[in-house]
Amino acid sequence: MDIRFTKMNGAGNDFVVLDNRTRSLSLDRTAIARLCDRHRGIGADGLLAVEPADGDADFRMRYYNSDGGEAEMCGNGARCFARFAARLMPEKPASMNFETQAGLITASLEGEFVTLDMGRPQDHRRASALVISGAEYQVHFINTGVPHAVVFVSDVEDLDIQALGSALRWHEAFAPKGTNANFAQVLDSGTLVLRTYERGVEDETLACGTGVCAAALMHAVESDASSPVHVKVRGGDTMSVDFQKSADGTFETVRLTGPADFVFEGTISL
Repeated sequence: MDIRFTKMNGAGNDFVVLDNRTRSLSLDRTAIARLCDRHRGIGADGLLAVEPADGDADFRMRYYNSDGGEAEMCGNGARCFARFAARLMPEKPASMNFETQAGLITASLEGEFVTLDMGRPQDHRRASALVISGAEYQVHFINTGVPHAVVFVSDVEDLDIQALGSALRWHEAFAPKGTNANFAQVLDSGTLVLRTYERGVEDETLACGTGVCAAALMHAVESDASSPVHVKVRGGDTMSVDFQKSADGTFETVRLTGPADFVFEGTISL
C-alpha cells in the first residue's frame, strides 16, 4: 500500500501528517510505529491524521505517538494539523476548529505561526515531594490535554534527562498510564527554559506544546507571574503561553502560540 504523507515540524517536534478525510486509511499500531521509525520509516515524534468531524467542527484530529499508541492531544501537533488542514479548505481560513480526544480546539493562523485555544486545564494537583532516582523533588501536576508532571530545577543542562525523565514518567504516583515529565528552569519572571521527556516517545523531544503550557501555568502558580510566559524549548524556538485566571486561582483561558512548518512531502510503501 502506497501512502502519501507530509512531514511537518512544530518547534522541533516533528510529525507525519496524513489526509484521511475519506477514512480509507486504517493503520494499526505496528504500521504507525513503522512510519515514525527514524531508521526504517519516515521518522517522527508522532503521526497526525485529518478525519471528518463527528460534530460541527471543521475536522477531527487523530494523534498517535511514535510507538503507535493514540493520545488525547498534542500542542505542537495541533498547530501543524491546523496549517495542514487549512490547505484542504477551499479558501485559506484565518481560524478553524477541530475535534480531539481532549475536546474542541480552536486555532488561529498567521503565516507560519498558529495560536491554539487550549481550553481549560484539568486535574491540577498541588506540588508534592516525590523521590525520583534516589533524590527528592517537588513535583507539580496538571493535565493540559494530556498529563504533565513539572519539576523546577536550577539548571536544566545539568540533568540526565533519560534516567530522570523515565523515572518520573513511570512513577507510581501517576500509575497506571504514567505522565509526561517536564524539567523547567526559570530565567526571569516571564521566561522559562524547558526540557521534556515524552510519554509514548519514551525519550526527550525537542519540544512539547502541552508541556510548555503545563510548565508556564505551574510557574504562574508558584510565582504569580503575569501573562504571557515565554518558554524556550530544546529545538531552539520560543513559544508563548497566554492565560487568564479566575478569582479562585484556576485557569479559564490558555492559549499557545508557536511555529508550524512544512518540511517535505512524499509517498511511502507499507
